[in-house]
Amino acid sequence: MKKMTSPVVIFWFRRDLRLDDNTGLYHALKSGRKVLPLFIFDESIIDPLPRDDPRVSFIFESLTSVHDTLRKNGGGILVKKGRPLEVFRELQAKYPVEAVYCNMDHEPYGRNRDEKVALFLQEHGVSFHSFMDHLLLHPEKVMKQDGSPFQVFTPYSNRWKQTLGAGDLECHDPEELRSHILTGESLAIPDLRELGFTRSPLKFPPLNIDEELIRSYDRMRDFPAADATSRLGVHLRFGTLSIRKLGKIAAEINEVFLGELIWREFYAMILWHFPDVVHQSFKPAYDRIEWRNNEKEFLAWKEGKTGYPMVDAGMRQLNQTGYMHNRLRMITASFLTKHLLIDWRRGEAYFAEKLLDYELSSNNGGWQWSAGTGCDAAPYFRIFNPYTQQKKFDPRDEFVRKWIPELGSKDYVPELVGHKMARERCLQVYKRALERNTKKNGQ
Repeated sequence: MKKMTSPVVIFWFRRDLRLDDNTGLYHALKSGRKVLPLFIFDESIIDPLPRDDPRVSFIFESLTSVHDTLRKNGGGILVKKGRPLEVFRELQAKYPVEAVYCNMDHEPYGRNRDEKVALFLQEHGVSFHSFMDHLLLHPEKVMKQDGSPFQVFTPYSNRWKQTLGAGDLECHDPEELRSHILTGESLAIPDLRELGFTRSPLKFPPLNIDEELIRSYDRMRDFPAADATSRLGVHLRFGTLSIRKLGKIAAEINEVFLGELIWREFYAMILWHFPDVVHQSFKPAYDRIEWRNNEKEFLAWKEGKTGYPMVDAGMRQLNQTGYMHNRLRMITASFLTKHLLIDWRRGEAYFAEKLLDYELSSNNGGWQWSAGTGCDAAPYFRIFNPYTQQKKFDPRDEFVRKWIPELGSKDYVPELVGHKMARERCLQVYKRALERNTKKNGQ
């Protein structure tokens, strides 16, 4: 294999699949060297996925769009499938790599992967540069006065707003620097089938920032029939949308919408400082809960056949579209953990499998909030009544009838469990867990 002679730098795309306002790419283009864009289909991540996983299709479509744009000027993206360390060993043999640029990942796997890659590169004289891009503020930038991380949202949110400056919302436009992209290489994106996947039939929400929707967000966000949420989660997750662009608009026109972005940053911060939350309750006492984990009831919940219309409509929306309205995410999660006493980790894993906008920190944080096990969580004795929720947020039954056509007929399933009985059972089980924890600690 013939090795190039002119030094190059690599920009490693991950969860930042765009050319505009991409911090790491901007700095790579300013390095003074030709930039080779790279994307790795990491086998550690994609091998366990179903072959028609819609998120792989979304990544593929986003990569194709970026690649086609770069091809107009003779460039493109080098797309590899493998394990990152092996890929970089291979690239070392072909390219005189001087530096690797990328954007930071806050999840445990990504942080560990980057540490290993950075060490390997440094051993070969290659520098590694990582930048904050998918959050507005670094997880270590918003801290308590004593330097410890916040564990309650409201004081975190207040400090976050005090900390955010105009520079944190400033966009980097690298368009005039794109001439620094390496050209002349025969770069082509492999077909999905070559990667071992098939195209998903699910439709992805368009990348559209609807400012009128954002203006009315605080009034309409809780009504699932209104379709009044932005549906931008998948674009934030995979970085097809700049968080700075959206954050700037939110800060200018709707504080409640901005608050949802701050929740996203809060849960990212929690995962950064407390990575054990991936598998453990943030509050250790709640790992003493004696979950029932009834398999038939878990299956009924997954299929949207619990007999509770608001729960079933949410689950059917998820299964058929890869999306679930945020109000329904809370209702369905509360029902699984508190009505059925099924471990929150099982529900979290199911959402991880189905959600197009699945993001570990937000999904984990939301599930632990609903189960009462997380930081700043809903107290264990707060148990959503699905009927009250339906009356309040779907008063004309528009949403539930859309997803449950058999509603009101003999074909609709009876209640899996009575609300009053389930509530009392939950209170007893949670209380016992806390009492056992207290006795163990000798209090």
